[in-house]
Amino acid sequence: MSSMRPNRRQIFTAGAAVAASTVAATATATEASAATPGGPYGSGVLGSWTNTTRAISTAAQIQRTRETNGVFMFGDSIAIQDGKSLATRLLSRDGSQMAVHNWASRPTSGAVDALQQWASTYGLPRRILMASGSNDIFDPPKFAAQVDRAMRIVGPTRTLFWTNLQVVRKAQTATVQLADQRNSSWINMQLYDAQEKYPNLRIIRWAEWLWVKPYRLTNYLRDGVHTSIPLGQDARNELIVQALTQR
Repeated sequence: MSSMRPNRRQIFTAGAAVAASTVAATATATEASAATPGGPYGSGVLGSWTNTTRAISTAAQIQRTRETNGVFMFGDSIAIQDGKSLATRLLSRDGSQMAVHNWASRPTSGAVDALQQWASTYGLPRRILMASGSNDIFDPPKFAAQVDRAMRIVGPTRTLFWTNLQVVRKAQTATVQLADQRNSSWINMQLYDAQEKYPNLRIIRWAEWLWVKPYRLTNYLRDGVHTSIPLGQDARNELIVQALTQR
């Protein structure tokens, strides 16, 4: 009987299918037939991000976080929006400091570059949080190599926490939305494959939390990507804090 149990990939794929069907159900056939997907993977092409909004801790805060063995966070625009609330929640939960390097529209390659820079300049605490991947839907095949890079930088004695993703941009046509869902699931599966190789990689299952009750895709995401405030922000931050403080 045990051979008939669904494996992680089957469960994950089933959840993605539920999310994709929800996306399809909310779009009209006219949109689907008229849309012209952009880019090689249907979600479009990532634009320039180097001059976008960012939130980066001061050197003093980074040093203090490292010395007290707090948490380094590397994220994107979701992290910029939710990062201050997350740091406050973490501090109140177990007293941990957080230093952040969050940058809007940045793909994971840039986040891992920042991780490497901080590792070389400051050293790393025992917990690192990656809240990155939403901007990799434009080129999903490159994601796995960045996870490998991050794990090499972190090494085997620290824990890397990674928040998985759910991206379906409501402002886009039905065809692009379906590509977004497909590419989100593709990226998430690469995370799960990496977890098989790296026992110190911990995945924070934001996507699955949303899929369990499909209404959450609408109520907890304000635009299909960023969390609603306070509902989605509180839910996502709580998942992250629970993972970071679990003994």
